[in-house]
Amino acid sequence: MELRESAETRELVDLPTYAQFEPVGQCNLRCQMCSIQFRQDGPPYGPPAFMRFELFTSLLDQMPALRELHLQGLGEPMMHPRYFDMVAYAVGKGIRVTTNSNLTLLNARRAERCVASGLHTISISLDGATAETYERIRVRAHFDRVMTNVQRLLDERDRQQSVTPHLRLVMVIMRQNLAELPDIVRLAHRYRMESLFVQHLCHDFGETSLPTTYQPMRAFVEEQTLLNEQPERVERYFSAARAVAHEVGIELRLPRTQIRLHAPDTPGRMRCSWPWDGAYVSYQGYAMPCCMVSTPDRINFGNMAEQGVSQTWNSAAYQDFRQRLSSATPPDICASCSLYHGTF
Repeated sequence: MELRESAETRELVDLPTYAQFEPVGQCNLRCQMCSIQFRQDGPPYGPPAFMRFELFTSLLDQMPALRELHLQGLGEPMMHPRYFDMVAYAVGKGIRVTTNSNLTLLNARRAERCVASGLHTISISLDGATAETYERIRVRAHFDRVMTNVQRLLDERDRQQSVTPHLRLVMVIMRQNLAELPDIVRLAHRYRMESLFVQHLCHDFGETSLPTTYQPMRAFVEEQTLLNEQPERVERYFSAARAVAHEVGIELRLPRTQIRLHAPDTPGRMRCSWPWDGAYVSYQGYAMPCCMVSTPDRINFGNMAEQGVSQTWNSAAYQDFRQRLSSATPPDICASCSLYHGTF
């Protein structure tokens, strides 16, 4: 295949070895720091926003080099009626399948299938060590129910004598939950998590092209980002968390809180490798640069379901985006991203 933009022939990029699919475009609860609340797809605006299983298999079949698939988007993946069929289809192709879940919808049957399906890793989203903090951040969620479901999953894994799915805790760190970080480490250890991945707010929604509906997200990030917190307070709780992690023997990953600057000649892949290595596809099939963008109305390169994976992956729009990311003036949406800044 040859792609041309004007008279220029651009170098083709190998198909991704990593992909992230959004199986569900709606959520069963609203998260304060998640842009799901501004989307108008799925109930009550329209029918359930599920990726069609036929679309899922078609996309996978067009990615022969794929080695890892992550099922996660703005919706809870386990809401999809054929979620475990998706896992089984990918596992059957030799792909390592991982996922994120808030575990709100876990029941005995889903726990059994999580273990039996071949799912490699579940990252469990938990943003507070207490019900008060967790339920303030995740509206309509119930802390005790989530912890009961974590134990349900552990018990089912023991019953089936399986080491998978591996479990890790993922916490989005903010000013409002910073003080609970050491207790989150203790909780992760108590529930036999293999690691705790603490991430910063992913994006400041600072691009000039931001749709006006997302303005409240920009204000929320400005209020809650650790970049605006007193460094002494951040280091106090980070140090305490490191000490607890060392004491209980759990792997702890903490984000940087200092922005990383890129020299003008830094290659694009060293700024952010996502657009070269990984595909991120919405439930409708729209291709986006990465999961940090979260919604295709902010930016997308077309619909892989309609255009095909290879044609979209090496389209002029995708190629132009990669070139700009390699320059000293990256795309607006990257210049506002914590992954690009090294603070994720």
